[in-house]
Amino acid sequence: MTTLFRRLHASGCFVMPNPWDVGSARVLAQLGFPALATTSSGFAWTRGEHDNQTGLDDTLAYIRAIASAVDVPVNADFEGGFAVAPEDVAVNVRAATATGVAGLSIEDSTGDLAAPLYDRALAVERVRAAREAIDQSGTGVLLTGRSEGFICGRPDLDETVARLVAFVDAGVDCVYAPGIKTEAQIAAVVSAVAPVPVNLLVNGDFITVARAAALGVRRISVGGALARSAWTAMLRASREMLEHGTFTALGQAISTPDLERLLPPR
Repeated sequence: MTTLFRRLHASGCFVMPNPWDVGSARVLAQLGFPALATTSSGFAWTRGEHDNQTGLDDTLAYIRAIASAVDVPVNADFEGGFAVAPEDVAVNVRAATATGVAGLSIEDSTGDLAAPLYDRALAVERVRAAREAIDQSGTGVLLTGRSEGFICGRPDLDETVARLVAFVDAGVDCVYAPGIKTEAQIAAVVSAVAPVPVNLLVNGDFITVARAAALGVRRISVGGALARSAWTAMLRASREMLEHGTFTALGQAISTPDLERLLPPR
């Protein structure tokens, strides 16, 4: 799977949606998407938790379940590596490479509102440790370096670009700056790290695949947006029942036979 995943990054632009459980993963693969990615937020919501509250062992079990459920490459949202020190990140990344994933990402957010990003030097050392752990594993897992400034209160394009360039120098195979949305921002990132592939988070109606491809984006993911869409439908139907005593939304749902036709036999 790692060879196929790397081939997808060689040219063009592909969409890599984010399932939140095994069922959604199998349906997305059956629909024809060439690769999938896990979502920390979507998984957390299935457990009644907030994003970034799920621990290492449960996350490893989740990404292992997704990777083993489908016949397409899976990229793991491995958050910040579930550790601060680079040597601890390396241990956890090594564990992640044994789950069957074809790729994984390491981000530079701390979870601390007062200091939401790791110091750049430490962020780079954490990425470098992940690179070394993957290389030592011999798995060929593709490493993505994520800089989170635009989604954690530090929307500084120059700093984001500087971090992504430093991640490239540290050995990542792909870069990702969730939260950038304007064409100028996207073009700046693509240009700064070329020819390294860029992942774009699309969680709303601000761009098309064709336009992203024209700007040089290689990979598109949607984070927790598909999970939020499912929750939106559930909440709409539930509130209609509770507040109006009617069931219109349920009548608009996909039928059981149609849904099960999308689930390949085990």
